[in-house]
Amino acid sequence: MTNRNIIGEMILETDRLILRRWNEDDAESLYEYAKDPSVGPIAGWPVHTSVENSREIIRHVLSAEETYAVCLKEDNRAIGSIGLIPPEQSHTKAAAGGEETELEIGYWIGAPFWGRGLIPEAVRRIQEHAFVDLGCSALWCGYYDGNVKSKRCQEKCGFKYHHTETDKPCIMMGDVRTEHFTRITREEWEKTGI
Repeated sequence: MTNRNIIGEMILETDRLILRRWNEDDAESLYEYAKDPSVGPIAGWPVHTSVENSREIIRHVLSAEETYAVCLKEDNRAIGSIGLIPPEQSHTKAAAGGEETELEIGYWIGAPFWGRGLIPEAVRRIQEHAFVDLGCSALWCGYYDGNVKSKRCQEKCGFKYHHTETDKPCIMMGDVRTEHFTRITREEWEKTGI
């Protein structure tokens, strides 16, 4: 796996993917996949309502440090997102109270790309980046009750069930949910050979 740093911009690569910074030119592609009601709501965020709404999300949410557009190498078009979330913004109280070297991974991919192993490939690359480049000691990941695809992705990437948090407000969706959390330490990741 390779890293490229173009004028301060980290680009992570896998066999099939480029993980790069989001830019406003990605708004149409983002809207194409984020307007699908099968994608955002199960991950805890509302469907996008227009290209301009997607552009605003790029400006104010996806511009966060260590947040990457998931792109196919063949055309560099954004088809999903993946990022590392610092402890103070983590979904789980366990990470928020933990060491600063523990981060949370968040991700999604457009429905036409489900079942191809692309998100597990992106997660493995982000794990490598977090543990090797950033010196993380552990990574957290979560999924809402019923999100079986996300649960399977985490299991494929070596995450182990840690705990469940109930009656959690999902602020962006205006409801209350149960969220399950998984975790992998650097030592566990090194043993997996993933």
